[in-house]
Amino acid sequence: MKIILDESTPQKLRLLTDGSHTVVTTWYQGWSGLKNGALLSAAEAAGFVLFITADQEVSYQQNLTGRKMALLVLSSNNWGLIKARIVEIMAAINSATPGSFGFVNIRYARE
Repeated sequence: MKIILDESTPQKLRLLTDGSHTVVTTWYQGWSGLKNGALLSAAEAAGFVLFITADQEVSYQQNLTGRKMALLVLSSNNWGLIKARIVEIMAAINSATPGSFGFVNIRYARE
C-alpha cells in the first residue's frame, strides 16, 4: 500500500511499518505547506492509497465521498504514544479501504 504521512504526523512513523507498505512524507514529496484539500487531491493523483494525519480537524473539513484514498487520523502526534500503539495503528492501516475514515485513539499509553 502506498501511504503518505501529513506534516502533523511524526515522520519516524514510516520506520515502524511492517515493510509491506511504501510510506513517504509530504515533505519528501515536496508538498509541504499544501492545504488539506489540495494535499489530498495531489496525493490521490500520485497513487497514494492512505493519508495519515494527526490533524483532527481534517475529518470535519474533508468529504471522502468519491475519493479513492482512505484517511487515518491519530489522536496525538506524540512519538512515545505512537510507538506504544503501533499494533493498533498497523491494524487500522491494514483495514483501510478507499474512501474510508479511521481514527486511532492513542492519547494514553497502556499500563
